[in-house]
Amino acid sequence: MTTLYQAALDDLACVFERLDESAVARAVEEIACARRIALYGVGREGLQIKGFCMRLFHLGRQAAMVGDMTTPPLGTGDLLIVSAGPGDFSTVAALMGVARRDGARTLIVTAQPDAECPRVAEIVLPIPARTMADDTGPSLSVLPMGSLFEGAQYILFEVMILRLRDRLGITPEAMRANHTNLE
Repeated sequence: MTTLYQAALDDLACVFERLDESAVARAVEEIACARRIALYGVGREGLQIKGFCMRLFHLGRQAAMVGDMTTPPLGTGDLLIVSAGPGDFSTVAALMGVARRDGARTLIVTAQPDAECPRVAEIVLPIPARTMADDTGPSLSVLPMGSLFEGAQYILFEVMILRLRDRLGITPEAMRANHTNLE
């Protein structure tokens, strides 16, 4: 393996060595108990959240991306999952406000758990990785800008799906049956 690949993998390994497993367990339980789930993220974080939404759908969960025409309204028993690596985005804050006003709970995935949006979320899932908010100064990763956070999101979300699959008693075959046939 070339040096850059190994350095990137080493950087990701460092993130998971510092990951708060109790926060992951709380997030998995919250998702397992939610009636409906809406998800939101911007930029490359939004791409990772979309992949997570797709896998939740494969698990048979009622999950949709905020902004899609088929996103249901959220209320009591529902969950809004947002990604805000730097901790604050105006769109994230606004969506969290609407969800909470109407009785839904909020889960935020972030690298900045002390920022404004995480302070008002019911569930905070911190990923200890560099984002665009702190990508200047001495390099903490070989990966550029917020890529360490986004790469960690991909791995974390897939592991959370495995844990949810076990928690909900969903078989790999049932997940596959929920995959689209229109590709």
